[in-house]
Amino acid sequence: MTRALLIIDMQRAFDDLDFWGPTANPDCEANVEALIATWTRSGEPIVVVRHDSVSPGSPLSPASPGNALVDAVAAVEPALSVSKSVNSAFYGDPDLHAWLGEQGVGELVVCGIQTNMCVETTARMAGNLGYDVTVVLDATRTFDLTADVAGLGTVTRSAAELMAATALVLQEGGFAKIATTAEIAG
Repeated sequence: MTRALLIIDMQRAFDDLDFWGPTANPDCEANVEALIATWTRSGEPIVVVRHDSVSPGSPLSPASPGNALVDAVAAVEPALSVSKSVNSAFYGDPDLHAWLGEQGVGELVVCGIQTNMCVETTARMAGNLGYDVTVVLDATRTFDLTADVAGLGTVTRSAAELMAATALVLQEGGFAKIATTAEIAG
């Protein structure tokens, strides 16, 4: 079975902690870089996904400098580049699911930003579509969240708590296996 590395939303906008708030896992970018090196050596396909926000003023809009990919990902010559404006890479352009099918890819290794948003949504959908999915947790990161939630009041979770919750739900829900960069990249 062919496997592909799916790199999600590794964009400069996420470096702006004044906008996004506190984050976890400062090693995310270095770990993504290690995965890229492994895939480049093996000749396996790399898919790069970029979030092209349609929200006015978003730092991820195509017109914003924050839309640019981080250096390690920008240097990749991907087998496929996908542009999306929602959480799942499967609702992007071109059609990721169709391309994976044409390439005979049955296994996806997923990394990127944000762990509990686009990474989790894409992993869930990939699992539901029948792919063998592995999320490399230490090659993801996210940000603290606080929101008023109906029936719960104000809810606050740290980035580390959100990453742990995502790993737990993906693994125990049968959507994906959870791995570390060392386990995947050697």
